Amino acid sequence: MWIYITAGLVLAFGFMAFTGAPYLPSKRKDIERALTELYELGVKDHLVDMGAGDGVVLRVASSLGAKATGYEINPVIAYIARFLSRNDSHVKVYVANLWRVEFPDDTTVVYVFGDTRDIKKMYKKVEEQAARIGRPLYLISYGFAVPGCETVKQVGASNLYRVEPLRKQKAQV
Repeated sequence: MWIYITAGLVLAFGFMAFTGAPYLPSKRKDIERALTELYELGVKDHLVDMGAGDGVVLRVASSLGAKATGYEINPVIAYIARFLSRNDSHVKVYVANLWRVEFPDDTTVVYVFGDTRDIKKMYKKVEEQAARIGRPLYLISYGFAVPGCETVKQVGASNLYRVEPLRKQKAQV
């Protein structure tokens, strides 16, 4: 029995290594600062966490009155997030590849804990979703700045960006 459990965990975490989605827990204090001082999250907001991990960002967002949706590719960690958030009706956690999902239409802010390799790609994903939704979205990036993009504000290790909808280029005649 333990062999199967160990093999399952090794496969799940090995899968993350190949998809570029390592699990690194966020500090609750840093999250609280980002969602109160950097962007004043409240009842009008719907936060999306790209790579929800254990769901701590979602639970903090919910405690501030916001709806919160998280996407996590690792099913083991996603189920941990669901379990820890089980009594919170404002929190939804999906096992999903964040590159293939559409954000809820009422999304207002997106939280990412990216890395130097993926942060620009994450910004592009938010641009695409802003275009689909039809309005700007705010992006909070923890730990990494988005190269070539101007921050609205910075608090500690978190950066806030206003992401305008990606505009479709007109065909040249």
